Amino acid sequence: MSLDQSLQLLRHWGQTALEHLPPQAQDVLLHPLVPKALTAFLALGIISKANRSLGYWAANNWQRAKPWQNERELVLVTGGCSGIGKQIMEDLAKAGVRVVILDIQEPSFQLPSNVAFYKADITSSENIRNVVEKIRATHGDPTVLVNNAGVGHDGCILDEPEAKIRQTFEVNTVSHFLMVREFLPSMIKQNHGHVITIASMASFVALGEIVDYCCTKASALAFHEGLGQELRLWYKAPKVRTSVIHPHWVKTPMIKILTDVGHQFRGPILTTEMISAAVVKQILTQSSGQVIIPSHFSVISLIRAFPSWLQEAARGKGSKDLRVLRDVQEAKGL
Repeated sequence: MSLDQSLQLLRHWGQTALEHLPPQAQDVLLHPLVPKALTAFLALGIISKANRSLGYWAANNWQRAKPWQNERELVLVTGGCSGIGKQIMEDLAKAGVRVVILDIQEPSFQLPSNVAFYKADITSSENIRNVVEKIRATHGDPTVLVNNAGVGHDGCILDEPEAKIRQTFEVNTVSHFLMVREFLPSMIKQNHGHVITIASMASFVALGEIVDYCCTKASALAFHEGLGQELRLWYKAPKVRTSVIHPHWVKTPMIKILTDVGHQFRGPILTTEMISAAVVKQILTQSSGQVIIPSHFSVISLIRAFPSWLQEAARGKGSKDLRVLRDVQEAKGL
């Protein structure tokens, strides 16, 4: 069938379908603006799809990854004994992937047969080095590193103890550098691997009472962006993937103090399963990229491009919500 015949058939089908609609519906569809609106929606759809495609290929340095093979891959997850890290471990283990988890705490559960645990302080380069030697000797070099371990404390800048501030930066920021320094060289040598950074929506918006946490998550985004540049231009390893994950509030022990106040906490609460699904997808498809969860919150990533007054309004809204929660906590004696 030629193109002209196909178009004629399509017009005939459309005319027939239109004749079967109520008169009011026919009047609406025959309005002169309808074809223009449909054309605009079609154009927006094409532009959106092209934008996603270009974003994907640019993030992956315009190169395809090798198909995932469980037998040659080893995933290392920091903070793998609880919260998001534990869920990532469980989901990967179910998929038959070999996993190593590092944590300062011992696991309180039975490990799957394809998962190994090593106790480690990821803020100590000496401790990491000693543990890494054992991992290499037993399992080989990890091909995927998930920098997941994180801590968060509440408290205003003048009230929060120095020890907690330092711990937040050491776990959420410095450890990324220490872990990559150990595991990235083998990925560069093979021009194969993946570094995944668990950031936050706090990467884009700083709120009162969690300033140190917001600072570390902004640095996590900068770490991800800079790492990608060095892999491509300095180390000539464009097939080593990099991903950054930005979840909203996740139901973990870290935010228990917020969720304990009940219905006054109005932010969307995500599950660890939702975050893990996004991370595992990046791993198994060997795709670089920036993932915002939930996806309809992606507009928040543009906040730095907003006028300053609108940026301040957004920060003020989030900060006021936390201020109200603090008042509720104090009233309830939490």
